[in-house]
Amino acid sequence: MTTAAIRWGIIGCGNVTEVKSGPGFSKTPNSALVAVMRRDGGKARDYAERHGVPRWYDDAAALIADPQVNAVYVATPPSTHKQYALMSIAAGKPVYVEKPMALDHAECEEIIRAGRAANVPVFVAYYRRALPRFAKVRELIFGQRAIGTPRIVNAVLHEPHHPRYHDPENLPWHVQADVSGGGVFMDIGCHTLDILDWLFGPIVSASGQASNQLGAYPVEDSVAMAFAFGNGMLGTGLWNFGSFKYHDQVEVVGDQGRITFATFGDGPIHVESASGTHEYKVANPLHIQQPLIETIVAELTGDAGACPSNAVSGARTSWVMDQVLRDYRRQTGQVIGQ
Repeated sequence: MTTAAIRWGIIGCGNVTEVKSGPGFSKTPNSALVAVMRRDGGKARDYAERHGVPRWYDDAAALIADPQVNAVYVATPPSTHKQYALMSIAAGKPVYVEKPMALDHAECEEIIRAGRAANVPVFVAYYRRALPRFAKVRELIFGQRAIGTPRIVNAVLHEPHHPRYHDPENLPWHVQADVSGGGVFMDIGCHTLDILDWLFGPIVSASGQASNQLGAYPVEDSVAMAFAFGNGMLGTGLWNFGSFKYHDQVEVVGDQGRITFATFGDGPIHVESASGTHEYKVANPLHIQQPLIETIVAELTGDAGACPSNAVSGARTSWVMDQVLRDYRRQTGQVIGQ
C-alpha cells in the first residue's frame, strides 16, 4: 500500500497530541493533519482552531469516513484502541495506535489478523524506537561493543504517589482497569519493555508479581518481574508508584562493561568499562513522536525503509505485561478485554 501523501485524522485529540504527537504529523514531509475528533465537540473544535486543522468531529466513524483522511491515529485510552483500529482497517486506512496497543494481547491479535486480512498496515506509538537517544544506546552496545557481550538487564522505575491519584472519587483513566488494562505499569512500564525488545529481541519468557500497597486505587501500584530473551539474556524489572523519590534506570551489564540510561527524559547515557567512564548526551526532539511518524510516512509513501514499531512488535509487549499481571488479575477479579 503506497500513497503519495498521508493525510491524517486523529481520534482522541487529548493532551498527548498537543506537543508530543499532533504537530509532528504536519511537520513531517509528505504528511498533513487534516481532521481531529473528540467526543466533546467543543474541545475538538478548539484543538482544530489552535492547531490549524481544517476539520473537526465529535464522532469517530465520521472522521474515519472522511474522504480527505487516508490514515488514522488512535490516541484514545486503550479500551477503545481495538474498536477504532478495526474500524480504520475496515475502511482500508492505515492506523497508528497509541501504546499500549490494546487492553491485552488477545485484542492485539484481533487487530493483527484484521490488518493482515485487509492488507492494511498497523503501527504502534512506541516512539522510543526512533529516537536518536536510543539509537545511540544501540550503537554503543552493538556498534562500538562498549560493554562487550550483553549478559543481563535490570530495569527500575520508582515514582512518588502522584497527587492526581489522591481523590478516589475522581481517578484518572490510567488506573481504571476496564479503561487502561491495569495501573501505571501498563501505561508507562510498557515503554521500557518495548525498548528492551527493540534492543535485544523478543522477550520469550516472563513472570512476575504485582501488588496494591497504597490502596489508593483498585489496580496494582507495584510490580516485580523476571524475564528472558531468545538469545539467552536474562532480566529483571521493578516498578513502584509509591516511592519517596523518582528513580528511572535501565542497566545493561556486559562481560566487558556496563551501560545505564533512563527510559524517560533525556538524561545522559553512562558507560563504564576498563577504559574508564564515559557520558553521552543526546537530546530528545520537541515533538517526541515525530521521528517515528516520519518512518511511518516514509513506509506508506514508499520512500524508504519500514517503521520499527508495528502491530507485531507492539503485541509482543502486551503479551509480556499479560504474563506479569496474570496472577494479580485473577486474584483481584479484574476482567480485561472482551
